[in-house]
Amino acid sequence: MATLESPEFIRTNSSNDDFRMLIQALDEDLYLRNGEIQLAYRQYNQVDHVDHVIVIYVDGKPVGCGCFKKFDTETVEMKRMFVLPEMRGKHLAAGLLRELEKWAVEEGNTKAVLETGLRQVEAIRLYTVASYVLTENYGQYIGMEDSICYRKNLK
Repeated sequence: MATLESPEFIRTNSSNDDFRMLIQALDEDLYLRNGEIQLAYRQYNQVDHVDHVIVIYVDGKPVGCGCFKKFDTETVEMKRMFVLPEMRGKHLAAGLLRELEKWAVEEGNTKAVLETGLRQVEAIRLYTVASYVLTENYGQYIGMEDSICYRKNLK
């Protein structure tokens, strides 16, 4: 069984019930942090048909998730990264990000982009430590003052 010392990172897709439960918790967390502004982001967080989802399990329980979507021919966009508040600070998000990057490379991608919010200080720290670099806001995030975008070469 997966323990905190050796969590399981299970590859699945967006129809996974544990993933759906975790992104509901993520949306609630983001709304608490960001208030009404979070409603403007809802349309960009749709994950109804995502084939690249990872759910983290510890002691048989789902405790975190993340996924990626194709962004362009060689780039993925990391999305919906979340670890339950009581499981934070245990390096689970760093492991999750590594697993997502590994899977993206296996799928032939060489770059990753992502967006996070100014109030998500844990995420900003995670991405900085994982060698993501700030980039101009892209796509739907152009002009959104609460967004911060990052990029990374995976290979």
